[in-house]
Amino acid sequence: MDRLLSMRVFQRVVDEGGFAAAARAMDMSPAGVTRLFGDLEQHLGARLMNRTTRKLALTDAGETYLVRVRGILSEIDDAEAAVVSSNQEIQGTVHVLTSPVLASYYLAPRIAAWHERYPKVALEIAIDPFPQSRVDEFDVTFMVVDEGYDANVVARPLATSEWIVCASPKYLQRTGTPLVPQDLAQREYLKYPRQQVGGTSSRRLGLRPLQGDGASVEVEMREVLQSISFDVLCRATLDGVGISILSRMLVSRYLASGELVHLLPDWIFGRLTVYGAVPSRKLIPARTRAFLAFASEHLTA
Repeated sequence: MDRLLSMRVFQRVVDEGGFAAAARAMDMSPAGVTRLFGDLEQHLGARLMNRTTRKLALTDAGETYLVRVRGILSEIDDAEAAVVSSNQEIQGTVHVLTSPVLASYYLAPRIAAWHERYPKVALEIAIDPFPQSRVDEFDVTFMVVDEGYDANVVARPLATSEWIVCASPKYLQRTGTPLVPQDLAQREYLKYPRQQVGGTSSRRLGLRPLQGDGASVEVEMREVLQSISFDVLCRATLDGVGISILSRMLVSRYLASGELVHLLPDWIFGRLTVYGAVPSRKLIPARTRAFLAFASEHLTA
């Protein structure tokens, strides 16, 4: 049995969602893919996948094995690329996991710049609203976390930002511009589910001074929309539905264009940090290091 080829077949079957798709992607016959997959299971003495006529599902053993296989194959590919490339040009694929908000508002607008700089490094971007638990499955995982985050992962802080109060000019023309936190009382509130003061009504918004140790202020607002989707909240804010708490960094283009207005600039809801997490293995491929450096450069720009 060609164990390395069998491992590649296993990973591709998972990534493509089936044996026929994996065979097409690898330019192999379906029978050959099925045989190599079966040989691998026989060699390991464990079933890696439950197979029915409708779907494939990894077993617990398969999920554990996939994590290790991805790391092994990534390091092998990196070693081969280093030998084959006579001009030391970085190449290969960076497997990225990120939250939906970072995918839409940070990564997507910068893919062209990345491709221009590293044309031989492909990006494979997976989306998960809660990526923290899957760090070992990908080359790099991007996540937005609030202050005080403490996770047992190897992570590099890339940028910090604030949660700020935002509204559109259309909304402010209709209702007036709040000048102090108390002016938010009974205004229309577009709320992310986690944005509430612990132990109090979900309608109460807590703000604290941007500078210094001054007292925080709680204001009761009129909730008209709640969504875990940053896209939904941002779109509704742009359309003048109400006031929301958004990341200064992620809506910077709307603030610069005047489509959104930063209200109460001396007050914030809180701070956040963008992390780039990597698996705990010691060897980080050159392409992954380059992508982390690129991300840090553009996040702080």
